[in-house]
This record gives sequence, C-alpha cells and structure tokens, in this order.
Amino acid sequence: MNTITTDVAVIGAGTAGLAAYRAAKAAGRTALLIEGGTYGTTCARVGCMPSKLLIAPAEAAHALARFDAFGLRLPGEVVVDGEAVMARVRAERDRFVGFVLQGVAAIPPADRIDGCARFVDDTTLIAGESTVTAHAVVIATGSSPSYPAAWAGLGDRLVTNETIFDWTRLPESVVVFGPGVIGLELGQALHRLGVRVKVFGRGGGVGPLSDPELLTEARRLFAAEFHLDTDARAEVTRDGDHVVVRYRAPDGDWRSERFDYLLAATGRAPNVRTLGLESTTLVRDAQGVPLFDRETLQCGNAPIFIAGDANADVPLLHEAADEGRIAGENAARFPDIRAGLRRAGLAIVFTDPQIAVIGGGLRAAREAAAGFVTGAVSFDDQGRARVMQRNRGRLHVYAEIGTGLLLGAEMIGPDAEHLAHLIAWARQLDLTIAEMLTLPFYHPVVEEGLRTALRDAYAKLDAAAKQRRAA
Repeated sequence: MNTITTDVAVIGAGTAGLAAYRAAKAAGRTALLIEGGTYGTTCARVGCMPSKLLIAPAEAAHALARFDAFGLRLPGEVVVDGEAVMARVRAERDRFVGFVLQGVAAIPPADRIDGCARFVDDTTLIAGESTVTAHAVVIATGSSPSYPAAWAGLGDRLVTNETIFDWTRLPESVVVFGPGVIGLELGQALHRLGVRVKVFGRGGGVGPLSDPELLTEARRLFAAEFHLDTDARAEVTRDGDHVVVRYRAPDGDWRSERFDYLLAATGRAPNVRTLGLESTTLVRDAQGVPLFDRETLQCGNAPIFIAGDANADVPLLHEAADEGRIAGENAARFPDIRAGLRRAGLAIVFTDPQIAVIGGGLRAAREAAAGFVTGAVSFDDQGRARVMQRNRGRLHVYAEIGTGLLLGAEMIGPDAEHLAHLIAWARQLDLTIAEMLTLPFYHPVVEEGLRTALRDAYAKLDAAAKQRRAA
C-alpha cells in the first residue's frame, strides 16, 4: 500500500472540502483532497441549482393565474411540456456541475485521491490504495437523504432530491413526505407544473419557521394552493408501479390514494458512519457526529476539524464555504487555533410566498436575557405588494428590550430573499431598531413593509422602557 504524508488531509470534495483545501494551500501547506463519491458539490448536482431550475418554469406558469385581475387575456391555455422542462433542468444542472469539475480538474493530480477514507487514528487514514499520514484532518463528507428504512421497499418509486432531477419527464402524481425546505420547494413547483401533489409532515413544522403565528400563516397559505397536512398520520405501501398512501383526512376518515412516486424529503444525515471515527479519540453525539467548536470547527482537542453538512449544524452553501475556509485555515496552522468569522444566520426557502429566517429567528430571540419585543407587519395591504398581487404573508422582527438591538426576524411573504439580506446585514452590524429606522426607504417598494415592522418594534420597545421605569 502506498504511503503519503501531507500537512492537511481533506475528506470530501464538496463546497466545504474544496474551500478547506484551498485555504490550506493558501496558507502554504501541503494538502490532499480525498473523494470517495461523485465530484460536483451538492449545490450544483442535487441541491440549490437544479431545484431553482425546476422552480423557475413553475413560477412562470403560475404567473398566468394573476393575468385576469390585471385585465390580461391569453388566446389559449399554456401547455406544460414535461419532457422539455426536465431536459432544461438536466442540461443546465450539468452545466453548473461542469464549472465545479473544471475547478477540481485544475487541482494537481498529486493532491487528489479517488477513494473512500477511513481513520486508523487521529492523523492516519486509509484512502483508496494509500495510507495517508497528516498533521491535521478536515472532515467535509457532506450528508445524504434520510428516510424510514421501510421505504426502501418502494424501489424505483422512491425518489429524493438526489434522484428526482434525473427524471426525463414529469409524472402524473407525486406524494411528498416532509414539508421542510426541500419538500416545500419541490412539492409546490411540481404542483404548479401540473403534477398532482400531496404533502404530508409530522409535528406541524413548515420550512425553518419557529414563530407560531408565522407557522399558522404558512400552513394557511400553502394549504390554500395544494394539499398540505403538517401533522399527518399516513401509511405507505407499493402496489405495482404505484405508491399507495393510506392517510387520515381532515374529516377523520381514512383514505387511500395512489401516486407515481414518493418524494422523501424527511431530512438529511451526516456522512460520518463509514469514516471509522471509533478509531479516533473523538467524542461523538447520538448521530455519530464528533462534538466540535462551531467558532473554530475543531473536534475536541484533536487535530481534526469538521465542516459543512457533515457537522449537521447549518446545512447551507454559504455556511459550508465559510466553515471549509475556517477549518482549512485552522488545520493549516494547528495547534494555533483561531475563531473564524461566522456570519449572521440567514436561511431562505424559494417557495411562493418565500420564507426567510434571519439571526436564528424567534428561537434565538427567546435567549435574550432582558427579553424581547416583536415588531409585526402583514403584507395583505402593503402598497407595492398589493399592486403586484403578491400581498400575502407576514414579517416579524425581534428586538432586545433595553438595548433595542435587532435580534433577528422570521418572514413569509413577497421578496423575502431580498428583505432577508437587508435584515441579516443589519443583524451582523449589530444595528438597533432606532438605527435601522434612520436608513432610507424608497416609495413604493416592498421594503416599506420592513419599515412598518421596525416602527412597531420601536413603539413596543418604548412601551417596555416606560413600564420598567414605572415599576
């Protein structure tokens, strides 16, 4: 077996792994990139980009529903060509993957190993046909779809976000389990492209929302468009080329329905099970993920770092890139470990209306020792949103009592992807509600809804201050 010595060994060539490798090289260290699967990052192959490629035609088709109210008429119905839709999804997906592969191809062959890695001890790995000894190791192995083991019996009738984009045509029907980010985005897109869709969940959740009022609003808005049961009781079996779902309907009766496919969007599990972590000194959680410091990405006191989806912390591309860079820099300078820049939390769901959670949302606000207030706005009568017939949803901003500091926000509504960035920038700059209200707001724009929520929060902060002075 070949023996290789390197300063930094990076396991996984996804977004986090590539960032870690480049950071280690930029620090002047030798680095080795080990990949046991397909090159091409989760985002480009099966995540961010192909999902948006499916959402785009769905949004275009659905926009026609607003034509009548605008006084617009079409000469005939728009026909969705499912084969053409999926052909573009696959072609553009492959184009995005190609850009990533070009970057990987530019990495010197001596710096790459194709093969699965397994720990022998904290700094020794078996990778492919080689034994690798490293000064430090970065784990960036990503994650994989997670679903009940019994569903494996559905065979080719079971799809996940890692297989759905290989379809050559759109099916007649799909049942979606999991109204999280993936399930909501793909479920709504398929529905708008003419596929019969039903979405089931457990526990009442909708995307990343935690605010009860916004959860109620989200359930109402999405259920008005397609079947959505966020706390369902359902059983799944296969019958021929169909998936049979037996579920309890809102009236309490049990019903059975047949679908072409089941889309499992019930979560993702970190890819750490086959790494041989039991051979290391690392302490692991119930999922087998090493305990780590999220500011440095170091696992315990070992020369091992974990970044991206593999650590099950914040499975988002921009976070994976940041974590990979932090882990790579710290692996390169080990044992001189430093905290890296962690940006304000920002999560966006590209449904219609869109969903956004900033700064950890309500969950984070509840941790404020001095308490917090909620500034709210409904978009039902917000001027620009109403003009565009996109006047649905609510925005809540959370502010700390006493300091007036913006803590975060949760939103379902129009242009959430843009509003969320403005709020995240303000959160990262530690702006107060009063300071945010000194910033410019044009008219008429959807952003004026944010100003309304900020004014509501400011009034509540003032009332809380007066109440404290009177106490």
